[in-house]
Amino acid sequence: MRLSVKYILFILILHATALVLSFRIFQDNKPWFIVSEVFILASLAFSVSLYRAFIRPLQLLMRGVDAIRDRDFNVRFLATGSPEMDKLIGVYNAMIDELRTERTKQEEQHFFLEKLIRTSPTGIVMLDFDEKVTAVNPRAALLMGLSEQELSGKSVREIDTSLFKTIGALKSGASKILSLNDGRTYKIQKAHFVDRGFPRMFVMIEDLTSEILEAEKKAYGKVIRMMAHEVNNSVGPVNSILETAIQLDNLPQNVADAFRIAVERNRHLNLFMRRFADVIRLPEPRFEPVDLHETLRKVALLLENLAQQRQVRFEFIFAEKPLVIRADAAQIEQALINIVKNAIEAIDNEGVVRIISEHNPPGLRIEDSGKGIAPEVEPLLFTPFFTDKAGGQGIGLTLIREILNKHGFGFSLHAGQSLRASVTVFEIRF
Repeated sequence: MRLSVKYILFILILHATALVLSFRIFQDNKPWFIVSEVFILASLAFSVSLYRAFIRPLQLLMRGVDAIRDRDFNVRFLATGSPEMDKLIGVYNAMIDELRTERTKQEEQHFFLEKLIRTSPTGIVMLDFDEKVTAVNPRAALLMGLSEQELSGKSVREIDTSLFKTIGALKSGASKILSLNDGRTYKIQKAHFVDRGFPRMFVMIEDLTSEILEAEKKAYGKVIRMMAHEVNNSVGPVNSILETAIQLDNLPQNVADAFRIAVERNRHLNLFMRRFADVIRLPEPRFEPVDLHETLRKVALLLENLAQQRQVRFEFIFAEKPLVIRADAAQIEQALINIVKNAIEAIDNEGVVRIISEHNPPGLRIEDSGKGIAPEVEPLLFTPFFTDKAGGQGIGLTLIREILNKHGFGFSLHAGQSLRASVTVFEIRF
């Protein structure tokens, strides 16, 4: 029972009792009976006034409580002239002003933090207690190739990507460097904070690709230039001496043949070093419209002899309309030659290289039915000069990576499925 109801019942019972007693005592003395009735009515009026004086602060307090519960910090009360009431109103108004100021600060901080997160060059993923995605910023969605709507509400273990598999395996406070099969490298950090008593996770994804590529290029560029300088300085004079010696009339034939082999070997060494130097001397692309279908037909014709030797056939599944891209014609042709050549060489004997283009979104897939990619090799594919071929130099994929990165094209090399068969897929996204 509410306090106001108890008070009213008490007043009514008290005055009803007084009224009955007055009637009993003064029923034979009319003047005193009238006086007692007046006194009881005055007491009742005073009790009502006192009730209003007590209940009004409570009503104001309840209105203030309702305003606070509704997060309405603009409700303020005016002074009434009653010292007790005005003191209560003063305390309430001071508290509500402080709450309003604090809320304004929090909203400003929240707005700033939200804007900072959305414009951050670092990908940020927010997770709840069950590690379900509650929010992602645009950078994280771009890095993962998925929209915010596709990611929101899903558990990190439901999303089948290398990034989310790594996020799911990480513990709070840990970090990891992840290299993917598209030549990109990410630093993933996982941490948590407490929100209203519950731990919430957040993940920061930093794209280290450009920094690592730049550092790698500086390192191997310096080594290649030094090697090329030493090889050229040595091979030129040595070949000159050997060619002069070959011209001698009294030189035995077997010695002359050995000198010719040495000269030829030196030329191969020069060519070998020139191929390494081509990677670091790759010029900036000169963009122009390139018909990709026509370029691919030229590449297939150029490599037809190699394909016939390995009994490999080409299959072209082109989009209905020509696929025209803006690129450096010579560089993109060289990249496609290396990709298709790798696909042919991955097939030991008898197989197919399937070349598929599409318009929406514009892209190219080059599939081969070869031996596939070992799982332990896949993360190392675009490491400079790495190769798993016997006698390989690891230049092809490095050059492909440099050309596609300079053009701003996305790419990946991975295992896949095509027509119910396992294939290796090189995918380019224009």
